[in-house]
Amino acid sequence: MKIKRALPTVICILLLIAAVAAAGIGKQASQKETNTAKSETQETAKGEKPKKTEEMRGVWVTYFELNMAGEADKSEKAFRNKFEKTAQRAKNLGFNTLIVQVRPFCDALYESQYFPYSHILSGTQGKSPGYDALKIMCEICKSKSLKIHAWINPYRVKLNETPKELSEDNPYFYDESVCIETDSQIILDPSNEEARKLIINGIDEIVSNYDVDGIQFDDYFYPSDIGDNDSEQYNEYLKSAAGGNAMILEEWRKYNVNLLVSQAYMTVHGKNKGLVFGISPQGNLKNNDRLAADVISWCCAEGFLDYICPQIYFSLDNPKLGFEESLKEWCELDFSESVKLYVGLAGYKAASDADDGTWLESDTILADEYKIIQKYQKVSGIMLYSSVNLDEDDKKAEIENLTKLFK
Repeated sequence: MKIKRALPTVICILLLIAAVAAAGIGKQASQKETNTAKSETQETAKGEKPKKTEEMRGVWVTYFELNMAGEADKSEKAFRNKFEKTAQRAKNLGFNTLIVQVRPFCDALYESQYFPYSHILSGTQGKSPGYDALKIMCEICKSKSLKIHAWINPYRVKLNETPKELSEDNPYFYDESVCIETDSQIILDPSNEEARKLIINGIDEIVSNYDVDGIQFDDYFYPSDIGDNDSEQYNEYLKSAAGGNAMILEEWRKYNVNLLVSQAYMTVHGKNKGLVFGISPQGNLKNNDRLAADVISWCCAEGFLDYICPQIYFSLDNPKLGFEESLKEWCELDFSESVKLYVGLAGYKAASDADDGTWLESDTILADEYKIIQKYQKVSGIMLYSSVNLDEDDKKAEIENLTKLFK
């Protein structure tokens, strides 16, 4: 049975606005698609097969893997060499896309007018490393015919003690009103219009100035320990709700996130460069509710995203939730035709004692999961977490068994 649900009225209105805007900014793209479709129809009439869309075979490159803070040599040349090796290794194994983390803590691995430089590059947030890391990564990817998606954590400012110190030009210091603090972290307030504007301006900055192929959000939205830390904001919303038709807290939070997601989608497509916008939420479908991640709406309705890549980081025999069990739940959603489904695979768990030790039972788990994915027509590819695992000796067999299937 397919899963579908009615969207709240406010979300439907939002989608209508998004759809109208997207239609207006995408006329040229639509005409191009129409011409392409006609061309493919003509080729088919001649007995030739239309060109098959290339399968997504992505790998995430985290800020840990881009970290220069602990390196003796923090120069541009050293960064180039580091990323060059990462990109070439991925290319050699058959991956075609790198999803690179460029804004992990309300900071940037590129020249930004909205966010301070990341401590990842120089060791100190706000200090320029003397080069533009994202520009370099785009150049290297293009030279190897690899696509690159800029991976953004939209809300996170600080998680526990990371970064240890925030720079004076971090949004938290020049306008604390746009942030919320919980026991574990500081985030940009999803309900705050100025916070949303900051995030959207940052996205526009990337797609306007860098040769990226897409933008991706990860799985961090409202933190699980939000508690009543946004009660003041919710109470203000209740006072302004017209006619007493106020959303309950959970739906209000989802609405706030959905508003950002739809704005991000429009911003990415507004550049009309064939860019894509995607989200990689938690693999356990039900867990997303507690983060106010309205994944069902994102999948089932137009105007939110181009792809979704749930992190189905489970072994085949995980006693709590198995890989294929989770995959089936996602495939049972009534996807919009405009939304592609990719599957996130757990390279980092290979040869580990994760999932009650079930990853130790075989060195073909990732390969077996890839074979299972091929049986599901809704799935258009995979993304592997993460690139650092491509070079680890204990995961070598798993990675080789997976990637040889790409060929």
